[in-house]
Amino acid sequence: MSMIEVRGVYMFFGGLAALNDVSFVLDRGEILGLIGPNGAGKTTLFNVINGFYSPSRGEVLFRGQRISGLKPHRICKLGIARTFQVVKPLQRMTVLDNVIASAFLRAKKRSDAEDIAIDALRFTGLYDDRNMISRGLPLGKRKRLEIARALGTQPEVLLLDESFAGLNPHELDELIEIIKRIRDKGITIMIIEHHMKVIMSLSDRIVVLNYGEKIAEGTPSEIAKNPVVIEAYLGEERGA
Repeated sequence: MSMIEVRGVYMFFGGLAALNDVSFVLDRGEILGLIGPNGAGKTTLFNVINGFYSPSRGEVLFRGQRISGLKPHRICKLGIARTFQVVKPLQRMTVLDNVIASAFLRAKKRSDAEDIAIDALRFTGLYDDRNMISRGLPLGKRKRLEIARALGTQPEVLLLDESFAGLNPHELDELIEIIKRIRDKGITIMIIEHHMKVIMSLSDRIVVLNYGEKIAEGTPSEIAKNPVVIEAYLGEERGA
């Protein structure tokens, strides 16, 4: 069963087509990687899916229901949560209160929100930091807090936007295991990432964007061998 279906989506900013007739399906229970060079339209696509932008043309469906044009809070309430490239926790609040704020999307009482938040912090390895003011966290833990905040909304689908950027090898390995366990909980995942170790080790399928267009889709092994992808993206990385 498909969780998200993107149908012929265009996104124009003035005369610029940031997305050009993009279509694909995110199936229940899978991890779908979204890759492409800087400026390819990846984050713009996330912004369309979760309601920050309404597509210029085309539509997005969630479990068969059209969600294009809905506000982000309504889409989150339906069950789609996301993280952001630049992590911005509520800096004057504790780690725990950051996640409690997200948990109130579902919870009616603070005690219920706190239970949800504590579960999310235990899951992401941040429980021991729960009373720390969030601005004092190092980058790796701020990335985890961003994921914990998203999990606090109890999503069915999680959109991860470069959650691995800036992490050291040990932190990368730890976060890869966390993402696998999130999928094991039954949460469907779509991930934007430049780090190819992450994409190749986590993704069931990969969609490749370039200049706002989908240029390839397939398994990690198929994408790694695709000459169009190698020229547009992998080749660029190898030549860097």
